[in-house]
Amino acid sequence: MTITDDTLSADLPDGRTIPVPLAWSPPDECASVEERNNWRFIARGEGIHWNRLDEDISIKNLIIGQPSGESQKSLQGWLNAKSAKV
Repeated sequence: MTITDDTLSADLPDGRTIPVPLAWSPPDECASVEERNNWRFIARGEGIHWNRLDEDISIKNLIIGQPSGESQKSLQGWLNAKSAKV
């Protein structure tokens, strides 16, 4: 997987690369480079998890174009917690 300032590109086992905008996953969009790059596959490769962001996204949702369903309230809570650690 490759993460740039505005895109997450997942390399699938079948050879496809699925690029999606980081805006689909608000915590990823607001995260530092270090936080974005701290990810792992979950559920036997069916999803991606960012531990420090408490964010998951399924490969299926990447393929069908389904953005994160995270609410603005949840995102604000994460941002508040992050700024309190600084």
